[in-house]
Amino acid sequence: MERILVVGVTGAGKSTLARALGGLLGVPYHEMDALYFDGPGWSVSTRLTEDVARLAGGPRWIIDSLGYPEVRDLLWERAGTVIWLDYPKRVVMPRVLRRSVRRTVTREVLFGGNRETWAGWLSREHPAWWAWSQHGARRREVARRVRDPRFAPLDVLRFAHPRDAAAWLSTLTPADPSEVPAP
Repeated sequence: MERILVVGVTGAGKSTLARALGGLLGVPYHEMDALYFDGPGWSVSTRLTEDVARLAGGPRWIIDSLGYPEVRDLLWERAGTVIWLDYPKRVVMPRVLRRSVRRTVTREVLFGGNRETWAGWLSREHPAWWAWSQHGARRREVARRVRDPRFAPLDVLRFAHPRDAAAWLSTLTPADPSEVPAP
């Protein structure tokens, strides 16, 4: 596994798994939201396509996203493995709610220097609302892509529960640090 997409709905744990997998395998991890949002007011990077194309053109990477529409096909065409965290709402919603409450209370700095706010909870763009409203659509989009003949060469690992992903992760052999190329 050298070019890996970790996909799933908001709150499934994509970043957490991607970060752990990257550390274990010695593969550079890139957070899609950090590439997408580049400034105050949740502004979108004007360099998104170029930045993602540069990263995806590399031999080894992990990205934690289905991919924003601008770069979705690019990522799926260049990936070798897709890890699909296909978790039900009853698993995802408590996770995303805990994360958003923590981020709001602690005023954690996120992508582009932004923060989640209490007022933001009223927006349909807030992660909690997004996770609830987009859950079915995201699952259908990933399922459609997995069946798409263009992406047939991809190795797809689909996990229905976090314990399944954790069990799989525990079976992997850590990379030898002396053999890991510099990013």
